[in-house]
Amino acid sequence: MVNIFESLQIKSPFLKALNDEKYQIPTPIQKECIPKVLDGYDILGIAQTGTGKTAAFSIPILQLLNGSQPENKKRSTRALILAPTRELAIQIGSSIRLYGKYIAFKHTLIYGGVGQKPQVDALKRGMDLIVGTPGRLLDLINQGHCQLDKVEYFVLDEADRMLDMGFINDVKKIVKILPKRRQTLLFSATMPLAVESLASKLLYKPEQISIKPSSTPVENIKQLVSFVKVEEKRKYLKNLLKEIVFSSVIIFTRTKHGANKLSTEIKSSTIISDALHGNKSQAARLRTLKDFKLGKINVLVATDIAARGIDVEGISHVINYELPNVPEDYIHRIGRTARAGASGTAISLCSPNEQPFLKNIEKLMGLSIKVFDGQPSTDIDEINKKPHRKSTNRFSKNRKLSPKNLIKKESVKKNTPNKNKRFHKKKKKNIGKYS
Repeated sequence: MVNIFESLQIKSPFLKALNDEKYQIPTPIQKECIPKVLDGYDILGIAQTGTGKTAAFSIPILQLLNGSQPENKKRSTRALILAPTRELAIQIGSSIRLYGKYIAFKHTLIYGGVGQKPQVDALKRGMDLIVGTPGRLLDLINQGHCQLDKVEYFVLDEADRMLDMGFINDVKKIVKILPKRRQTLLFSATMPLAVESLASKLLYKPEQISIKPSSTPVENIKQLVSFVKVEEKRKYLKNLLKEIVFSSVIIFTRTKHGANKLSTEIKSSTIISDALHGNKSQAARLRTLKDFKLGKINVLVATDIAARGIDVEGISHVINYELPNVPEDYIHRIGRTARAGASGTAISLCSPNEQPFLKNIEKLMGLSIKVFDGQPSTDIDEINKKPHRKSTNRFSKNRKLSPKNLIKKESVKKNTPNKNKRFHKKKKKNIGKYS
């Protein structure tokens, strides 16, 4: 089979690395981005995580760096990649190591949550390329350990997340240190005004590449939604985890505190669980991820930001304990299951105040998510075999949540055009109209 990457001006060392991984067909952003980066253009890329953008910027930058560093001189940092989270920085670093394994270059990772001495020692040796998070990098710059006056290629990844996490000011401080003459690549999933303003200041006559966000999850993901009051969610979730058959589960919450609290409660029900969020040390986060990959942890409770960079096979279920307010994040969440051709199940617990989020998610996907009222005793697939039966008030305080009762009452409700009918009439006034 012909490797289509050959048509993108990619040279043999990188083609060989791609062939090793059986990468032969570039993604849309790779097809558009790689030749333009090699031609020297600044890039404004609008693309979600998971579109292949890491390869889209790292391969051409590595090719541009290759062979142009004098061997008899101390290496200067000529390429800088900034990412919003430690996990994403680590993932980018792994990809760079993979794509550049057949060339002679040096790179290092700079991020917080770990001791800085190994990072300082690496910088002293001289690095061609740095992948880092803004906070730690700025600390090392201010301490005189990091020189960026020779940077020729600058990548700002997930600029909107940088904004959300409060890193934009740190980014601006770092940019001021960089040479004026450089090639800059900025990527963002969305383009709010603050990011648009930043892009106008950083980029010179950029080529804009916009990749439409995926609105279609993997076909073999079974999607289900259950309507549960906020105050009943914890009990419902614990019953759900007792009754479903799973290999490993990721549960998504909106907050770090919520992830911690939920993980602790799940542990008490004899299920091995741990939380993953930004308040944990880097060592603790890496240890949690390792244990999850090895199967020592069955259930991982995570926030959206902390979960970026997680790529674990064999996840059977994704549970949205709280629905995301950004519909694309739902696609990203449930895509953690059903990897490599496997099947998976995504279950969302929707409270009345989250109904607008559900509507936006369904609108993005162009489909209605199946509704179920109970919990399966053996397999989620069995739910669909139960005869449809009209439910009573799904948010009633008196509703029993014991596994026995849930199994008895489990059913699938066919979706109705009017989503407000999913909730009891008396509760409609608390939901509000969709905007």
